[in-house]
Amino acid sequence: MRSHFRGACLSILLLIACATAPAQPAEQYKLGPDSQIHPGVPQGKIEQFPWTSKIFNGTHRDCWVYIPAQYDGNQPACVMVFQDGGRFVKRDGQWRAPVVMDNLIHRKEMPVTIGIFLDPGVVPADSPKELPRYNRSLEYDSPTDQYARFLLQEMLPEVGRKYRLTQDGNARGICGSSSGGICAFTAAWERPREFSRVISFVGSFTDLKGGNRYPDLIRKNEPKPIRIFQQDGRNDLDIYAGSWFIANTDVDAALSFAGYEHTFVVGTEGHNAKHGGAILPGALRYVWKGYPEPVHAPKEPTKQPVMEVLIPGEEWQVAAEGFKFTEGPAADAKGNVFFTDIPNNRIHRIDAETGKVTLFAENTNGSNGLMFGPDGKLYAAQKRRVVAYDTNGTEETVADEIQGNDLVVGHDGAIYLTEPPTKQVWYISPDRNTKKVVGENIAFPNGIILTPDQSQLIIADMKGANLVIYQIKSDGTLKNKQHYFSPQMQYNKIQCDVDGLTVDAQGRLYATSPMGLQVFDQAGRVTGIINKPQDKWLANVTFGGKDMDTLYAACADKVFKRKTKVKGVRFFDAPILPEKPKL
Repeated sequence: MRSHFRGACLSILLLIACATAPAQPAEQYKLGPDSQIHPGVPQGKIEQFPWTSKIFNGTHRDCWVYIPAQYDGNQPACVMVFQDGGRFVKRDGQWRAPVVMDNLIHRKEMPVTIGIFLDPGVVPADSPKELPRYNRSLEYDSPTDQYARFLLQEMLPEVGRKYRLTQDGNARGICGSSSGGICAFTAAWERPREFSRVISFVGSFTDLKGGNRYPDLIRKNEPKPIRIFQQDGRNDLDIYAGSWFIANTDVDAALSFAGYEHTFVVGTEGHNAKHGGAILPGALRYVWKGYPEPVHAPKEPTKQPVMEVLIPGEEWQVAAEGFKFTEGPAADAKGNVFFTDIPNNRIHRIDAETGKVTLFAENTNGSNGLMFGPDGKLYAAQKRRVVAYDTNGTEETVADEIQGNDLVVGHDGAIYLTEPPTKQVWYISPDRNTKKVVGENIAFPNGIILTPDQSQLIIADMKGANLVIYQIKSDGTLKNKQHYFSPQMQYNKIQCDVDGLTVDAQGRLYATSPMGLQVFDQAGRVTGIINKPQDKWLANVTFGGKDMDTLYAACADKVFKRKTKVKGVRFFDAPILPEKPKL
């Protein structure tokens, strides 16, 4: 029954292609020798099995596994995943992926690779009078990590029960056509440590479900370690969601801008497998070339603004580990970085010179955000109070009856503090005699930071779509509130989920988010996104180190560090006046 549904969907796509593609002669694409069965070339076996998913709740699908003749189970096999698997797995179809893999593996032009061929899910109808739910566009076109999780948590473990599969993302590839092509790219984009080799034929990088955002994200995001083979035809679809050929051309231009190792093969066909089927052998050779040499992110400087911050070849490194949940990194005058482990009620210190991690304070009453003041003391937002620690770790209460989350301390000693439960921002005067609310009606005020000149206050509204900025008046109160910074948001999300903030001396704002560490210019625009150090919650960030040129990021159970080209700001020092922003 599912095969009938699949055929109906493909027929509709082909009718759309015929109705919308310009009428012009097409090149003749024929399957070459690599797509033919040859005597003396060992043939792998193919096994079929059904699958009911939990991640795509209630969906059923057909699945196939190709096991090359050279697989003996002594070594983990590489993996290649194919979307719309029923089309790719046929030995006499337009793609003939098993035949191609037989030939390339036999000639050692690709490694011993197990192929996993998956059809999109269908939620079966309860009766013949009801229509099943077809999940193809949801699974393939959505620019989210859901399909990657489906592969990593369901399909790879299931196939791995019987066959020995690699756990190395460098030894995994993923391939698809049309919506399956953008799906392949999305899986690698969301999980580059798990899928490093991508093949996309006539990829649907259009606004079916938001895939048209990829050219922008590719240009802004720190490059990822993936190699991409891309194909499209000049007569591809041009419908309500956009032009497939223009969209693929935009993706190609963005990949070039960001310095990716990629190729874009352009033909004259429409939305079909004629061209793609003919060049599938070359596509597989391209993505697997040089294996087992790892696929690297670009190491040379690119045109991306984010590379004005990052040093090519410098990656995140673990600075501290073994905690429950890290937060609130803050640097002292020597660049030593202090951070909280909230569940364990502790504050730890990372030495700027040696990197040694030591315990600074215990029983810290749920300390969250930290910041050093001009008096050399470490200020902490605890449960229902603000405290200050001296160099020995002895605390004193600064203010109470505030359910603080994060805080910042200016060069004059004034404290600003976010209080999420009340949707408020508090001000504590330098002499500590005044404590009052100065900001209200923020859905979930979380991270808070000053601009380098300390004239404005920036607040992360975690449950809003934007970050808020205020001007600071001479009496410490706030004015001219604006929803000023516009973060990149995950697909289908209505809140930005931005957590911690920091700034550099040039006026860039850095904001932790599920999409990575977002970098804003002074005009409030995202110009770059730095990859998260691990696929867990990125809570907060600061600059530290003896030269104040190292980012320290609190990310779940660890703190990571990364040297940069820029320097951070210590607010207990004199204010810094950056250059005027380029508008």
